[in-house]
Amino acid sequence: MFFLHCLTDPFSPKPLLRTLFGLVLLVLTQVARADEPTVSILEPKSGATVSSPFKVRLAAHAMTTEPAGRAVAGTGHHHLLINHGPVAKGKLIPRDDSHLHLDQGQSETTLSLPPGHYKLTDQFADGEEHSYGHMMSHGINLTVK
Repeated sequence: MFFLHCLTDPFSPKPLLRTLFGLVLLVLTQVARADEPTVSILEPKSGATVSSPFKVRLAAHAMTTEPAGRAVAGTGHHHLLINHGPVAKGKLIPRDDSHLHLDQGQSETTLSLPPGHYKLTDQFADGEEHSYGHMMSHGINLTVK
């Protein structure tokens, strides 16, 4: 359509303005998403094969990582879930061998797991251990050899 319009009226600014407007909207959408709080597992990468023990590095984006203790808006800490998906928003993170609490505000830990296939989920929660839900979780799959 742009090409045909340019052939009939090569000096019309309308196609260019529409294109620029679309690009501006795209950039603004991406900027808004960049400010949304998220977490990620930096290491290991999904699909990796690792040897035990192995390092797990986590990151929080647009949130501050602080030790557990009290709920403060915009802050929280990581939990590493082994073979579990995200914990529902507002629910307490269980305390057991498959829900590791990084209560001191750590963003790195070392895991020792027997050989097998695993799902690891980083779940961010507030200072009182209430999950921020699936929007503040990130999962990967890996194999321990």
